[in-house]
Amino acid sequence: MLDFDLSHYVVRYGELIPCRTAFIDTHTPGSDKKENFTIIGGGVSESPDKHVHIKETPGFNIGAAGQPPHCRNSLHTHRTAEVFFVLKGRWRFFWGRWGNAGEVILEEGDIFNVPTGIFRGFQNVGTDYGMLMAVLGGDDSGGGVVWAPQVIEESASYGLILGEDGLLYDTKKGEMLPDGVGPMPVLTDDELKQFPEPTTREVLPRYVARYLDLMAMADRAPVLVLGENGLLRDRPGFEIEFFSTTSDCSGPGHPDRYEILMPVKGYWRMTTGNSATVLAPGDTCMIPPGHAHRIEPAVSGEASLYRITSTDDPAGPTWHA
Repeated sequence: MLDFDLSHYVVRYGELIPCRTAFIDTHTPGSDKKENFTIIGGGVSESPDKHVHIKETPGFNIGAAGQPPHCRNSLHTHRTAEVFFVLKGRWRFFWGRWGNAGEVILEEGDIFNVPTGIFRGFQNVGTDYGMLMAVLGGDDSGGGVVWAPQVIEESASYGLILGEDGLLYDTKKGEMLPDGVGPMPVLTDDELKQFPEPTTREVLPRYVARYLDLMAMADRAPVLVLGENGLLRDRPGFEIEFFSTTSDCSGPGHPDRYEILMPVKGYWRMTTGNSATVLAPGDTCMIPPGHAHRIEPAVSGEASLYRITSTDDPAGPTWHA
């Protein structure tokens, strides 16, 4: 059994370092209180101030968004997959060119495979600070974020300009676009017509899985939540499984694939080689290829965990009308 230093591959929830200037809308009222976290891989942050906890990428990126009540993330889209599960709080997701094509409310543990190629936003509609965990397809997450035109225009009135180099420039701090770098162009009307506007009825059964349903289904064996043959059928470059208290999450380790462990509820003891640690909700553990491991509930009571495994599938697209 290969051994490795777990301390380099575990990111604790309590040690996450936020970036409060990650995106173009971070000066816009209603969005200016959010915090973004880059846990594994470079993510899609537009700010040089971001802190990357684990730079090694397993074929996808892991990030998180923390927001106080009423705070929202503006309408944007990605060229690769984006999957969220709720760690804390209650969240409203909305989508479409103007954010009115459809919406869904997610509770703790619920998971949403957001269709690639649609504008989406989200808001904390709970009463306390909320936390979303995110999986983004691709090593480089497809080149960043594409914003709805009104987001770019509104942000400019609050001093933030997004350059075509993908970086933010704060004019209120005297920053200017470098020579040879123009502003990020907004999408044209013809380009905007190419973005689907699925209804809530179209999205819910194919892209959302509820935590309580997953707990019921995982009473004897883990559930393949996202994958070619999963509850949410897709091939975004990774698979996601759900484990509950009685599921066996042990294995010899994939010879050429990474595994990411992300507890939702309870405490989990993870053992590999001569190393062991206890993972809590919000912690993220990356297991490199070829490492046998064992994970089991550390204490009695409700326990649940998502496991993300890299695959050879492309990172997108995922929406098929």
